[in-house]
Amino acid sequence: MLSTGFRSLFRREVLRFVRRPKNTFMPPAITNVLYFAVFGVILGGRIEEPVEGIGYILFLIPGLVVLGTISNAFENASFSIFHGRWNEYIHETLTSPLSYAEMVVAYVGASAVRGLIVGVIIAVIGALFVPVTVSNPAFLVATMIIIAALFAGFGIIGGLVARDFDDLTVMNQFILRPLVFFGAVFYSLTMLEPIWQYVSLLNPMVYMVDSVRYGLLGYSDMHHVAPAAYAEFAPFGSLGILTLLTAVVIAIDIYLFKIGYGLTD
Repeated sequence: MLSTGFRSLFRREVLRFVRRPKNTFMPPAITNVLYFAVFGVILGGRIEEPVEGIGYILFLIPGLVVLGTISNAFENASFSIFHGRWNEYIHETLTSPLSYAEMVVAYVGASAVRGLIVGVIIAVIGALFVPVTVSNPAFLVATMIIIAALFAGFGIIGGLVARDFDDLTVMNQFILRPLVFFGAVFYSLTMLEPIWQYVSLLNPMVYMVDSVRYGLLGYSDMHHVAPAAYAEFAPFGSLGILTLLTAVVIAIDIYLFKIGYGLTD
């Protein structure tokens, strides 16, 4: 059963972004309306279907959902931790009777909720431009929860490592976003030369975008470009690896809280 302290910390972190929708939900909503309008409607009408049977706007939706989800999960966790360090109120959490695991899970859970809400908003905006039918709902939900929690966990590490607010901007804008943009958001891996297909497989974001695309559209680039031994069950293998990675990252978060890394400077 969840402790009162855990529920209070989780609630505080959720209310922190829910009470400021103009800062947390409006920007990604407006940005993605522009993405769909420019890349989907204006340019998409002149671009052939990336893969047979899937129009360009529909193909864009999973990638933009991933981009919005992980960016907001990471941003929320990193900012919350860093802001708490900067203003020294995180010490109140550290001196509470909560275990380190409860603290981390509360921060991760709240940040993942923000990421998931943004992901849903982007999906709804996409559905206004083109009809969307979810092909594998259970797989999609599991994947979205895992990637939101994973980047919330990374956000905690970022918040502990950062020395100023510029560090947070660099992490999100110049590391995460470029990786996602080169993670087959705007194109199919099948459109690339074989050498670049294999280079793309080194980008972890490819597997996240591909997994969400499989859950939403039932299509996976991995069925076509991954090694034959892996291609058949690629989306499920990717989900398993992402789940394991999420557990490892959260375990690292708990360890960093335990040793007070970045918290007691």
